[in-house]
Amino acid sequence: MKKTFYIFRHGQSTYNLAGRTQGQTNDSVLTELGMKQALEIGTKLKDKNIEVILCSPLIRAKQTAELVNKSLHRPIIEDAHFIEVNVGEIEGMHYTEIQDKFGEKYRQWRSCDTKYEDLRFSGGESKKEVRLRVFEGLLQYAENSQYSVLAVSSHGIMLTQLLIALGQSGRDVPNGSILCLSFDGGKWQIGGFM
Repeated sequence: MKKTFYIFRHGQSTYNLAGRTQGQTNDSVLTELGMKQALEIGTKLKDKNIEVILCSPLIRAKQTAELVNKSLHRPIIEDAHFIEVNVGEIEGMHYTEIQDKFGEKYRQWRSCDTKYEDLRFSGGESKKEVRLRVFEGLLQYAENSQYSVLAVSSHGIMLTQLLIALGQSGRDVPNGSILCLSFDGGKWQIGGFM
């Protein structure tokens, strides 16, 4: 049975606005613009026959899911498979501070080049580990769920890593973006952004 996933990045958060890296830091909340973006996601997904919303356990993703759900009225299931990358020692730091302190390592870590997929900051996880975790979660729902159309409230680096894993060029994914992904006959296919 074909499964369709609409995976969206949370709305703009206070850390996004302040230029701070979030990772799994959980005190970043949606800004006014972020709330508007979340409501717009709900409007875009309203007629997609979504049956359930899967959600990262982080506040910014949960707030986004709840606002999206004003249009969908579906159950929300928290699932840690879809949490943002743990960036370890750089969590909460301003981007300029990270560049000053880590320089080339940070540039390599931000790169979409797969030769840096095992790079990590102390206490954090690699992008390769993120991809494995996310696909493990998606595959569970693709193969074992009664739902056929699912939404996922998640994060930017997670979405970038999905694109790379599926042979697309990696890029920064703006807040409020929605990626359509399907699973059919044991294969993943990107339907594009909406």
